Amino acid sequence: MGIKIIATNKKAYHEYFIEEVYEAGIVLQGTEVKSLRLGNVNIKESFCRIKNGEVFINNMNISPYEQGNRENHDPTRVRKLLLHKAEIAKLTRKVEEKGLTLVPTKIYFKDSRAKLEIGVGRGKKLHDKRETLKRKQAEREIAKEIKHNR
Repeated sequence: MGIKIIATNKKAYHEYFIEEVYEAGIVLQGTEVKSLRLGNVNIKESFCRIKNGEVFINNMNISPYEQGNRENHDPTRVRKLLLHKAEIAKLTRKVEEKGLTLVPTKIYFKDSRAKLEIGVGRGKKLHDKRETLKRKQAEREIAKEIKHNR
């Protein structure tokens, strides 16, 4: 069946140097899955935390399902992420010792299961962000010239 991307967090790549990525499952309620299938999710302001040997995502906004009833979900509730114990231990060590942070970068369906891609990122300084913007602008201009000269 493949992968169907629902949402990406472009802000994460602007704010952080993403060093590694991990794929995690998400514990969801029924109406959340239906809402995800419609693409009603926002992960721009979300972040991940490790608590008691478990990984959670905070601030991920999944809009309430329109055809849902009183059993509809809370849009910004804290959701548990499913990772192997060894992966959680590795992430815990990285976050504690090196000052790295866990940033959600992408949410997608893989073989009809909702997955979240978590990036281990180091925060960019202001001059790094400017440098990235300059490089992107230069690449855009080069591509434009190449297209124009054909």
